[in-house]
Amino acid sequence: MDWLQASDYWLTRLVIERALGVIYCVAFLVALNQFRPLLGEKGLLPVPLFLSRVSFLQAPSLFHLRYSDRLLLGVAGSGLVLSLAVVAGLPDVAPAWLAILIWFALWVLYQSIVNVGQIFYAFGWETLLLEAGFLAIFLGAGPTVPAWPLILLFRWLVFRVEFGAGMIKLRGDRCWRDLTCLYYHHETQPMPNPLSWFFHHLPKPLHRVEVLGNFFAQLVVPFFLFAPQPVASVAGAVIVLTQGWLVLSGNFAWLNFLTMALAFSAFDDRTLSLFLSVGVPHLSPLPSWWQWLVVAVTVLVVVLSYRPVRNLISPRQLMNFSFDPFHLVNTYGAFGSVTKERYEIVIEGTDGIEQGEEGWQAYEFKGKPGDPHAVPRQYAPYHLRLDWLMWFAAMEPPFRHQWLIAFLVKLLQGDRAVSRLLRHDPFRSHAPVAVRANLYHYRFSTWRELRQQRAWWVRTLVGEYLPPLVLDKSGSPARLERE
Repeated sequence: MDWLQASDYWLTRLVIERALGVIYCVAFLVALNQFRPLLGEKGLLPVPLFLSRVSFLQAPSLFHLRYSDRLLLGVAGSGLVLSLAVVAGLPDVAPAWLAILIWFALWVLYQSIVNVGQIFYAFGWETLLLEAGFLAIFLGAGPTVPAWPLILLFRWLVFRVEFGAGMIKLRGDRCWRDLTCLYYHHETQPMPNPLSWFFHHLPKPLHRVEVLGNFFAQLVVPFFLFAPQPVASVAGAVIVLTQGWLVLSGNFAWLNFLTMALAFSAFDDRTLSLFLSVGVPHLSPLPSWWQWLVVAVTVLVVVLSYRPVRNLISPRQLMNFSFDPFHLVNTYGAFGSVTKERYEIVIEGTDGIEQGEEGWQAYEFKGKPGDPHAVPRQYAPYHLRLDWLMWFAAMEPPFRHQWLIAFLVKLLQGDRAVSRLLRHDPFRSHAPVAVRANLYHYRFSTWRELRQQRAWWVRTLVGEYLPPLVLDKSGSPARLERE
């Protein structure tokens, strides 16, 4: 079956696989650092409780056999080791069957984490990594010829990411059609980075050009991914450049990095050789059993693409949705609506109510805005899960976020694991007597305010988000009774 062979895409495969390996590394590192305090046996949303309510087919995971924090460390640690092996090139020198097993193991291990991660793992880039990781199982490795259908399936994945994002914007917030959404987005996005302040203060005509460029890159360019070369490479380059622009302007975990990696499926070896001086080895055909495996996977993806395609053309388009429990073929999209005002929850603790307002000290998060004088930080592709959910919580009443109440209880208990998720805990040596949460309106400072006050943000107190809470005798949170 010569039509399955894509001898001009060996470098393409090399770049995609190494990039996926790096992103898997980041994903498993995040799990090692954050999963236990968020979702472990004593976490904010304990996995054992979740597993007692769902079946395997509802949330496929190895942890249905048994969950413990030690097993979680084993799963995440094994994933980290295997992903480092991919980055080092082990699948390229291993037998074909072993390369498949390595990629399959990565997919199963991360699937097991995502499917029990509940709201802390309910992000589109988790599903995107799983779908890309599934395709990588069959892409081939080493001196074998890359499988052409898999190259096309990677392009099909990029198409759905980009076109889905474009359509959700076109159907969503009117400011996208008015070309004004970027008047607000850089300031109100979940987690601004060090350059977001400067992007926000670009001239408004340039913001409108940015929106037009976004629509071109997401609604027009993706169709050219399936054109002959060099047109496909040009389309891939446009996507890589626009995703790079998003990397410069915000912290979106590994979403933009992964999209860039997948967009390299549009480049052939001739194009990549202009930038990479890697010699292509003598290539051997894919074994016949592998070729039939590629055909089977291709048919499976084509069949499962029916619902994502129907969703893309539907006026009620779903965003970042999986149509099967294994996240094989999904629909994507982001920022169909843009918040026009930024609100932040500021959590504070005190050693004693008798100290008055001066006794309240703020907890500072690693990425979420807090101290107006603190420079926004760059964390992507690393994903700060707690910080992201704090952004969502500020837009809704606290009773809709069970994890937030659990988080405040952990602060009252002086939980060390949860404390390590924060940049600054004013009560690291002892637990506070009470905690509270206030809601603030935030905006980026002006050029003058930045020069004179050294403040990146200007904030105004809106009101109480949660009243002062203490632990009662049973260890449950209770309102502080004020005299």
